[in-house]
Amino acid sequence: MSGEATITIGKLPQVEVCKVYKIRWLILAIFVLYSASNAMQWVQYSIIADVIVKYYGVSYTFVDWTSMIYMVLYIPFIFPGSYMLDKLGLRVAVLIGVTGTCLGTWIKVASVAPDRFWVGFLGQTIVAFSQVFILSVPARLAAVWFGPSQVSSACSIGVFGNQMGIAIGFLLPPMIVNGNGLVTDIEHDLYILFIGTGIITTVVLILVVLFFKKQPPSPPSHAQLQTQTSNEDTAKFIQSIKRLLINRSYMLLLVAYGINVGIFYALSTLLNQIILKYYPNASADAGRIGLFIVIAGMVGSVICGVILDKFHRFKETTIAVYAFSLIGMIAFTFTLDKGIEVVYVTSALLGFFMTGLLPVGFELAAELTYPEPEGTSAGLLNAACQVFGIAFTSLYSLLLRQLGDIWANVIMCAMLFLGTIFTAFIQSDLRRQAAQDK
Repeated sequence: MSGEATITIGKLPQVEVCKVYKIRWLILAIFVLYSASNAMQWVQYSIIADVIVKYYGVSYTFVDWTSMIYMVLYIPFIFPGSYMLDKLGLRVAVLIGVTGTCLGTWIKVASVAPDRFWVGFLGQTIVAFSQVFILSVPARLAAVWFGPSQVSSACSIGVFGNQMGIAIGFLLPPMIVNGNGLVTDIEHDLYILFIGTGIITTVVLILVVLFFKKQPPSPPSHAQLQTQTSNEDTAKFIQSIKRLLINRSYMLLLVAYGINVGIFYALSTLLNQIILKYYPNASADAGRIGLFIVIAGMVGSVICGVILDKFHRFKETTIAVYAFSLIGMIAFTFTLDKGIEVVYVTSALLGFFMTGLLPVGFELAAELTYPEPEGTSAGLLNAACQVFGIAFTSLYSLLLRQLGDIWANVIMCAMLFLGTIFTAFIQSDLRRQAAQDK
């Protein structure tokens, strides 16, 4: 029990109980698995780019696009995706996403032949489209199911699922697929990779169908109660978008958050090529370094979520994490040639703060834009991430091939410095906290 609130309908006062339910943890756990099953396929091709180029006979640009297709599709479909999340609820949105993820995964099983790269790309495209029904969910799920003392932690755990999937995507493909073997050996390894992924996504689909629910019988907090009872009075979805776009602090966060995550996307997509430039035949190390980046980010996400729940210092936490992301990027830039062990350490430092910003940004956005739907504010943040991700991945790839990694990384550092400045100008207007305190 988290409290009670009295609302008036007509002339009769109605007492609405705010209550949290134990099943909320099962709902969150299922979402974490669902998010991970999709995210683990994002860098599935690019982290073994050298092997994919060898087996399918395609260029590195095509391999890069297996990652960037996630970003490209998100941009036009986030608006209908957010609308469906707001209007149809969590269960329908998650069912659509997990079904698409499962379907695309099994299509990739049929792509194991040197002339079927296009089949794999088709499957990857379907999986990428399904991401629309994932990235905006953590903030919404946390608000719908968790009380005010747990909402930030729940959001960070939801984001943790995506990070866990990316970590698995970095780790498993280089371990399973041996790029030094014959074509027949690579073919066998790819079958194991794709079929294993298909089994995982099928299990997650079954869990969602059986146990995932739309919302609890009673809202978990006063803020959520006010949101639910004012749905008829709030403007329609398009008007909500317009209000977000004229919210100055939110727009500053949008750009700053997009820069940070966009650079993370670029580094993740091109990590195999960056590491192999200094350490040939270190494809497995590239995967493990990616794993270190994401695991450190998971720890950072959880710690930041706990800090937000305890102190509610949203802007200050965001600035601190952003500034340390810049420091981590500088360290990564100038230590790439200092030994593979040093790269592991600086990559973990970078990941702790850069990936740790994900739930912090979601929660600050929810505070700045309350009572707008959390799925809408988070959806726009993610759309900005995809735009910057496409731009930075394309730019980094071009600079890497023509000027080298140092220049590419220095420009990324300059962008992070700019993002830090934008973050400093955000006003700490914590509307959701104010509503909860009433």
